[in-house]
Formats: sequence, C-alpha cells, structure tokens
Amino acid sequence: MDATIRVRNWKGLRHELLLLAVLAGEILYFNAVGSRFGTLDNLFDILRHSTEIGLLAVVMTPIILTGGIDLSVGSLLGLCAILFGKMWRDGGLPPLTAAVCTLLFGAMAGALNGGLITVLRLPPLIVTLGTYSLFRGLAEAITHGADTFTNFPASFLCLGQENRFGIPVQAFALILVAAGVWLMVHRTTFGRSFRAIGFAPEGARYAGLPVDRRVAFSYILAGFVSALAAVIYTARLGQAKADAGTGYELYAITAVVLGGTSIFGGSGSVHGTLLGVAAIAVLSNGLVHAHQPREVAGMLTGVLLLLALCGGVIPKLVAFLRARSRHPN
Repeated sequence: MDATIRVRNWKGLRHELLLLAVLAGEILYFNAVGSRFGTLDNLFDILRHSTEIGLLAVVMTPIILTGGIDLSVGSLLGLCAILFGKMWRDGGLPPLTAAVCTLLFGAMAGALNGGLITVLRLPPLIVTLGTYSLFRGLAEAITHGADTFTNFPASFLCLGQENRFGIPVQAFALILVAAGVWLMVHRTTFGRSFRAIGFAPEGARYAGLPVDRRVAFSYILAGFVSALAAVIYTARLGQAKADAGTGYELYAITAVVLGGTSIFGGSGSVHGTLLGVAAIAVLSNGLVHAHQPREVAGMLTGVLLLLALCGGVIPKLVAFLRARSRHPN
C-alpha cells in the first residue's frame, strides 16, 4: 500500500511539474506577443476574473476525489445570484444579511445533491445533471428570463471591484477557501478519506469510514462555496441575472482534471487544481492580448484537457508498441 501511494504521489508530482512548464510557456509566449500582458495590472485582472471559477474548481476537487461529479455548480451560482439580488432589492435586506441567506441556501442546495446521491444511491452524474436544469430553470422562472438586479450599493461592489493592499478583494476569498480545502484534503485524516473512497468505496466502508457522510459533506461544501462565488460574481459585474455562471461547471471540471485529479477518483491534489485554473485563466487572457477570438481559447482548453486525459495512456501505449516491436510474434 505504501509503495502504491508513493507511485501515485510521484505521478502526481510529475504531472504538476509538466503543467507548471506549460503555464510558464504560456506566460513567456503571451508576454512576447502582448505588450501589456506582463504588467501587474493585467496579473490582477487575471486573478479578478478567475476567482469564481477558481472557487468552484477548488471545491470540485474533493467531489471528484471521491469518484463523483457536480454539474450543477454553475447553474447554482446563477440561482444564488438571483436570490441574492431579489432578497436585497425586493426583500429589503441589507447586502450582508442577503449574502448570509444566500450562503445558507447554497449549502441546502448542495445537501439536496448529497442526499439524493447518498440516501437514494443515485448516480452523481444523473443527480447533478437534473439539479443543473432545476437550478437554472428556477432562476429563469424567478426573473421571467428578463429581470436583472442592478444598482447595488458601493459598499457591496467593493467586494468585486476594489483592491486591498494592491490585490483584488475577491482574491482573499479564493486564498482562504483554497488554503482551507488544501489543509483539509492534504493534512487531515478527514480529507484523506476522500481519496480512499474514490479508490475503493466498498473497501472504505469495510474500513469503518462514514462514506455517505463524507460524500454528502463534499456536495454541501460545493453548494456553500458556489453561493459565495455567486455573491462575488454579482459584486464584480454589478448585476445579477439568470444566465450568470453559464458554463462555469465545465471550466471547473476541466481545471480539476487538467491539474491531475483522476476523473475516476482516488488521486489528485488541490494545488494541481489551482495550477489548472491558472493555465486556463492565462490562456484565455493571453489570447485576448494576442488579438485572437475567444473561440480559440475554448479550442485550446479542450486540447489541453484531452492531452491531460491521455497523459496516463500515452506512456502505456508507447511501452506496448515497444514491447511488440521487440517480440513481433
């Protein structure tokens, strides 16, 4: 078992070093072709615009480590943004109170996912695909597809538009969440159980781990942080509308897998996920400075993801072809 863990850790480190090299290559290339890419202002701009996806990706990591998936985080972000705007504008709640209520709702939405998966034993893919449509449909129903919440007070907008100590305010939320999840996953027995569940769920049950509670917790955490991302998203754009967060779940999953977490569960790291988020954010921002259309960013992100997925297959294929060339019969 110890040898298996060491091999998995080495493979993860190798993948992260490779991804770090890709990220460095992106930075060097875009710094050469874009005059403003390497400026401090642009660095903060990348950080500001990638915070919400970073938050979703960080909390997606424990879910995928258990062998699960959550396709609903993007639509939950949109629903929470709408609920926050409605509680503030129509309910007359102060922004702070509305934000707290939004966070509680996000946790309850995550508990819905977790309950359906652990109590009814439904597949995570099907459950979260259903709640993906449910949450987005609720957001559309509340706004009738047209209502937009705007004119938020400046004291709230500073959460997404101002700097503190020269750093975007929302970056501190990402740092705190990432540090908390990293410590949980990598430095506690509670967090390390996510890998055990993803590697062998029945074995984890026989070992006495409360598998259902761990899995449910990961979805509740994802719902809570999705609501936090919704509040930050609303503060950054200064508006809340039903299509907020569209496609964010795919970017989050891409960042997690690109960072080296196995889509089948059992192995991965939070710092690898953060490298994946950085690679996607730098690529998207750099192509703008290189005067390339946004569609190119989506295509290249897809190529990076496919290469990451094939990373474990290609060495085996090469070894197979080499062995076959030595023994053709």
